[in-house]
Amino acid sequence: MLEFFTELGDKIINGGFKVHLVVYFISLGLGIILLRWAFAKVLKMIAIKANISHSLLQQTFRGIPTLLGILIGLYAAMEILTIKPKPLLFLQMLFHSIVIMCLTLMVAHLGSGYLKHRLGKTSENFASTSILATTIDLAVYAMGILILLESFGVSISPLITALGVGGLATALALQDTLANLFSGINTLVSKQIKMGDFVKLSTGEEGHVVDMNWRNTTIKNPNENMTVVPNQKIASSIITNYAQPFAECFISIPVGVGYGSDLDQVERIAVEVAKEILQETEGGVKDFEPFVRYISFAQSSINFNVVLRVQTVTDQHLIRHGLIKKIYARYQQEGITISFQK
Repeated sequence: MLEFFTELGDKIINGGFKVHLVVYFISLGLGIILLRWAFAKVLKMIAIKANISHSLLQQTFRGIPTLLGILIGLYAAMEILTIKPKPLLFLQMLFHSIVIMCLTLMVAHLGSGYLKHRLGKTSENFASTSILATTIDLAVYAMGILILLESFGVSISPLITALGVGGLATALALQDTLANLFSGINTLVSKQIKMGDFVKLSTGEEGHVVDMNWRNTTIKNPNENMTVVPNQKIASSIITNYAQPFAECFISIPVGVGYGSDLDQVERIAVEVAKEILQETEGGVKDFEPFVRYISFAQSSINFNVVLRVQTVTDQHLIRHGLIKKIYARYQQEGITISFQK
């Protein structure tokens, strides 16, 4: 039995091109399968320990196990098999090229993945920050290609000079596009707006920020429609961000009661109703104590605001709806007249 395996090993090591090719592809396939399995287990452990989305880690390290499997297979083939000088030289160049590709891919994915983790929402479905991810990917890929060309003996100095001249001409021709690009990058890096924030522009557009690419920012408004705004307009617009510094916010609901009303009774009922609404309605801050503030004497009413607190600005509509219905019913029941405000 020992002699059989020794003979088989000699045939594999000293065999011809076909034998080497078959052995290499079998080893490569097994290596890639094992590496992918090992990577999947390690990424799950990292996701649990570091509280990072598993889907984001999978996206960050996609393609890496396959490239590492190819590298290990090539290295094993060059070290174990008896290969002629010319094929061996080709395999060495291929190995060197795949090392550069693997490092380039890993750096690009890690850079864009880190930005998505830092700038995206901390949930399983990471919001797209495609403008920064794409910029980093392109920059890293370009550097990787230049390093690869340099390793093959291609002089990259003339290429860099040509790219510099071409880049200047392109910058002059695409001033508006580049202005949108850098405006978007500046907005994201300064953290004035994050993916998922509810914002309102001075021009009237409002909604959740769902994406910011190299040219436009996409805002999903309360009607579930998409508003596409150029990044340059976002940078120059006055923006109210209802998600910063925190999402919870106060809302004031104006009410007016007729002269002659018992204001203590009016206030007590309004607070009771507001507490009930906050407890019953989704989006209300349940431990908040609502309050009433009288604000003015009008021609036919005494006006006041009922102040409540909601989890996000988009929750205010349902809270307003419930409060107005319920406070109207209670005031009718108690004989309190809601008067016209002016």
